[in-house]
Amino acid sequence: MSKTEKVWAVVPAAGIGSRMQADIPKQYLPLANKPVLQHTLERLAYHPDIEGIVVALAKDDPWWTTLNIDLPCQLLIAEGGKARSDSVLNALTLLAEQHDSDPWVLVHDAARPCLRHEDIDRMLQSLLTHHVGGILGIPVTDTVKRVDANHLIQETVCRKGLWRAVTPQMFRLNKLKTALFTAAKDGLTVTDEASAMEQAGWEPMIVEGHSDNIKITMPQDLALAQLYLQQQAGDK
Repeated sequence: MSKTEKVWAVVPAAGIGSRMQADIPKQYLPLANKPVLQHTLERLAYHPDIEGIVVALAKDDPWWTTLNIDLPCQLLIAEGGKARSDSVLNALTLLAEQHDSDPWVLVHDAARPCLRHEDIDRMLQSLLTHHVGGILGIPVTDTVKRVDANHLIQETVCRKGLWRAVTPQMFRLNKLKTALFTAAKDGLTVTDEASAMEQAGWEPMIVEGHSDNIKITMPQDLALAQLYLQQQAGDK
């Protein structure tokens, strides 16, 4: 796909992934002969419209240097923060210092190694001319229940119009940087980039993606991710 405008990717990779119950952060766990993070970076870097990637790493990260990273695009390293939103903001601040223009930025989870190039293409086609930007999402197809503190069902929630927010999430660098900075200054909870944009008064768009773009969170997710990578062998 030919584009007149390249985009940057930001990958917050400073988390520890405590739910994996592993000795190392989940982004460094082995998956199909490579660390998870390496798969993720390569998926992004080998898309022809990605100009560069900013990775936010924990201070004194001892595992990063063990990766065999040789990417066909620029790679910048930012220092991670206490929360994901802090890491993204640090990465955007670094990118702003290196970039005179206001590029589109794709923020993508370090532990989503199965992202398809087809989904990146769809995002770019839908959002490059959008005035705000948007996110990749999956329509909710399961029946959804709301429960109380004792796990007793209180109601069945209508799933019409409900989507699962995934990544990448694509916004202009300066708008997203301002939204994240303002949310932090105001003490607002930001669970993803879109929530920061929403709190700033913007209305991001959702672009439908594939359900195999899973986030590795629990130990069993590694086997599922390996299966998906095998099925996607032609999407590099």
